[in-house]
Amino acid sequence: MPALVLIIALAGVLLHLATGWRYGLFRDEFYYLACANHLDWGYVDHPPLSIVVLAAVRGLLGDSLLAVRLVPALLFGVLVWLGACLARELGGGPFAQSLAALSVAVAPVYLALTGFYSMNAFDLVFWAVAVLLLARLVRTDNARLWRPLGLVVGLGLLNKISLLFFVFGLAVAVLATPLRRHLKRRELWEGACLALLLFTPYVLWEMSHGWVTLEFMQNATRYKNVKLSPLAFATAQLTQLNPVTAPLWMLGLAWLLFGRTGRRFRALGIVFVATFVVLAVQNSKPYYLGPAFPVLLAAGALVVEDLSGGPRRRWVRPALLVLLVASGALTAPFAIPVLPVEAFIRYQRALGFTPSVGEKHRLGPLPQHFADRFGWHELTEEVARIYRALPEEERANAEIVTRNYGEAGAIDYYGRRYGLPPARSPHNSYYFWGPGRERPSVMILVGWSTNEVAPSWTQVEVAGRLESPYAMPFETSSPIHVCRGLKVPLEMAWRRAKMFI
Repeated sequence: MPALVLIIALAGVLLHLATGWRYGLFRDEFYYLACANHLDWGYVDHPPLSIVVLAAVRGLLGDSLLAVRLVPALLFGVLVWLGACLARELGGGPFAQSLAALSVAVAPVYLALTGFYSMNAFDLVFWAVAVLLLARLVRTDNARLWRPLGLVVGLGLLNKISLLFFVFGLAVAVLATPLRRHLKRRELWEGACLALLLFTPYVLWEMSHGWVTLEFMQNATRYKNVKLSPLAFATAQLTQLNPVTAPLWMLGLAWLLFGRTGRRFRALGIVFVATFVVLAVQNSKPYYLGPAFPVLLAAGALVVEDLSGGPRRRWVRPALLVLLVASGALTAPFAIPVLPVEAFIRYQRALGFTPSVGEKHRLGPLPQHFADRFGWHELTEEVARIYRALPEEERANAEIVTRNYGEAGAIDYYGRRYGLPPARSPHNSYYFWGPGRERPSVMILVGWSTNEVAPSWTQVEVAGRLESPYAMPFETSSPIHVCRGLKVPLEMAWRRAKMFI
């Protein structure tokens, strides 16, 4: 492995650790920390593997921002290294391996998805390892590789069920290429059984909870996610992969599907095409396709290495590396908090960039993946002020209920230093953790408008509001209420408020 690959991987890890602290914890990170307090075989919106890892990290290192961000930063380094491994597996030399690693490192989607703790950072690595094993299987025709591939797929599904798109693409590739002769080999079916065995506990959890993830996915598609046409979905890949890398992955896809030397790896191209088609026709978020690109970047790097092999073309290699580094420096501030927030706002204005959102929410001055890191401490401080202002007899029996898991998770995380009780929420897995006391004397409600709250309570008091110029606008649009005298049974009110989205 070229030393440049290791330098690129290490530089990416250090960049994450050096800048990740700037904007605070992300909305979902608070939720995942709360999930780690309730270990289970499944959750409304994700399988359990990443939560188990987070619980282990917290047990060893605590739950500071640096501790939470360490694992995804390291996974970024692993992903960069795997990009080089893919290039080597396809037949690439040192330059192709270095170019593949750098093209992965400068892709905003990979920087962004490894810039905070979530199952997405793990998903990138599981995809890359699965594709690497598939490439080796195709090259060597070693049927025994179906077993480790099944292991990786099973663990990947325990992390995020979107790996089913890879499974679908793999099935199409097996039927459409000479791999279909492996259907007669027991190793393929042993690998499939191993993957299914590992995935089974989560499936059983879903069965016992009424297939709640399907409800979550349907609601997200219907009410939350912005619908994209197949053309808009395809166009979005240009920016999320870094526009400069577009010729690389396009060349790579063409080489895998039609190249004279690349045709033996055609199964890898078919996996990508099948995955793209499925995601494009069902209005998916663009980043869902991100895990499928490293192999295309690796194949494209191989093509460039071949084309630039002559003495008169050798200058292309350093020039391309410099161009990628420059483009990465230009786009990185849009993926991770390289710049202080005010400097970033000026930077995006100078480039004429308008923040976009993948969900049906109005934006403020920041893209959503940055805005969702602001306002949480201020919210907790305001709730703590309201809580302390309650009469002592009410405080002892009060509940804090929020509309979404970000608010609840942040109050649980920061509220410890203020002596706040655990927050409750009817949103996603928080719903299963219940509303708390059967007869609370008072509830502090966060995230609902007065018109939504008033019909259910005999006394409603507007007690405060979140003030944060950088948070998502919907978080600052509704006041914080103190409510007394619930008019309906608490369990009935909890069922009505349930929100899987």
